[in-house]
Amino acid sequence: MAKFYTYDKPFELESGVVLPSLNIAYDTFGEMNEQCDNVIWVCHALTANSDVADWWPHTVEEGCFLDPAKYFTVCANFLGSHYGTTGPLSVNPATGEPWYGDFPIVTVRDMVRAHQLLAEHLGIKRVKLLIGSSIGGFQCLEWSIMQPDFAEKAAFIATTPRTKPWAAAFNESQRMAIECDPTFGERSAEAGLKGMATARSIALMSYRGGMAYDKTQKDENYNEAGVVRRVHSYQRYQGEKLCKRFNAYSYYRLSQAVDSHNLARGRGRVEDVLQQIKATSLVVAITSDILFPPSDHIVMVKNIPDVEYHIIDSDFGHDGFLVEHKQLNNIILSFLDK
Repeated sequence: MAKFYTYDKPFELESGVVLPSLNIAYDTFGEMNEQCDNVIWVCHALTANSDVADWWPHTVEEGCFLDPAKYFTVCANFLGSHYGTTGPLSVNPATGEPWYGDFPIVTVRDMVRAHQLLAEHLGIKRVKLLIGSSIGGFQCLEWSIMQPDFAEKAAFIATTPRTKPWAAAFNESQRMAIECDPTFGERSAEAGLKGMATARSIALMSYRGGMAYDKTQKDENYNEAGVVRRVHSYQRYQGEKLCKRFNAYSYYRLSQAVDSHNLARGRGRVEDVLQQIKATSLVVAITSDILFPPSDHIVMVKNIPDVEYHIIDSDFGHDGFLVEHKQLNNIILSFLDK
């Protein structure tokens, strides 16, 4: 069950826009020990929520790296999302109405600053492990620079220190799909949902890649496969599924946050910035990830001072961090024990 923290002071975004106040939804698992040295902070991915057990299979379990009998795990829903933290469907205190499309652009740095407020509220000054995948990894990288002593160890999974044009192109195509929905722009929670369904179908291709599709979406009788294919219903199902739990305004803004990600922005060369990371670090890439391929991870491996590198062999692309939980669990447990 999500908990809520209200920061009742103005919160200035990187853009200069000021939110009158801030609500942060978060979940915790396990108990903090007396030494306060068993805390793990999870930064979630794009459309996930603060309930890690809900979206990251076989992690918050006995014998796994988020074992609630051993660790106190915290995950906060990030700024702009749909799951309790201030976002487009939140009420703007200045108007008494939801923000909808007026919700300002947010960046990964804004998300991390909100997390830092929650950590301070919870009395957490240092964590044993800071971990995240995809945009969760973006947050972990930013946090490791913004507050270098916060994490003893950090795990950056299927992620990158800056969003390259290839990944940003997928996001722009998704936004174009949402903009084609004539309802997008209306002051309604249902606005733009058909467009978002199309956007999600585009995203799924970047998350899974060709090997995963060819492996999981085979037609029952390939020789008879014609105009109607199994994969067609899969694409539509995934779009409709997201529409039942998310909103287009959040999706649009979060895709922009992904595109804004650049660890080196305003700081100099990315190589030099990565060398400032103090946490003992783990970098994990996935062989078939076309969104953030293994090549994107090499700059981290070469420049983070204290780092180990693993590649997960998987046919499931970027989503391998969700699917290959056994491989990931073994890697992280070993990393934690060192």
